Amino acid sequence: MTKPTIVLVHGAFADGSGFQPVIEQLVAGGYPVVVAPNPLRGLSSDAAQVRALLASIAGPIVLVGHSYGGAVISAAATDDVQALVYLAAFVPETGESVQQLVERFPGSTVGQSLRPVPLAEGQVDLYIDAGVFHRNFAGDLPAEQAALLALTQRPATGAALGEPASGPQAWHSIPTYNLISGADRIIPPAAQEFMAERSGATATVVDGASHLVFVSHPAAAVALIEKAVAENVQE
Repeated sequence: MTKPTIVLVHGAFADGSGFQPVIEQLVAGGYPVVVAPNPLRGLSSDAAQVRALLASIAGPIVLVGHSYGGAVISAAATDDVQALVYLAAFVPETGESVQQLVERFPGSTVGQSLRPVPLAEGQVDLYIDAGVFHRNFAGDLPAEQAALLALTQRPATGAALGEPASGPQAWHSIPTYNLISGADRIIPPAAQEFMAERSGATATVVDGASHLVFVSHPAAAVALIEKAVAENVQE
């Protein structure tokens, strides 16, 4: 029997390599996996690129997004997507930006963590300062691992984080699953719980988990993905 393709979309201040422990478990379970390159340049353009990739995949898809990647998958999902899985991710409504959502509840350190790099056209690239990356972004990972992730992070533009979601959001019509990181210092757990409840998601809370919950607790991420498969995909 053919298993659905699991498409993984990374967020800001990260790249696809962070999914390695999740990928290893999914591949061992017989799933085809695609890691989508997320340009992190603008929400609508990022979603268009992911949507084009999805259109090239035959058969059912379970679409997974982390952090800003959650906003991307909400806009990018195609008819072949059977379920959406949000890993410590933004689940915006039309007209909301990730910046607005992160500021809606107290507790985020993202504003004080950012290091802007001006670009030639007047825009800025935003990085998480390496000095606070471990504490604020990856608090439940070993310091050495967090330091490496800080060095290899990819920036998002200020425009991407401030761009409101446009058009219908896929979570209104596609079954949704949220992995909530209980000690997140980037997207406060209260914000994640609000978005999960609003979307009618099946939610799992990982107590003590940082924003990189899928790195520190890959088994929890894979379990939620497999639950989405079992409940929505006929193999």
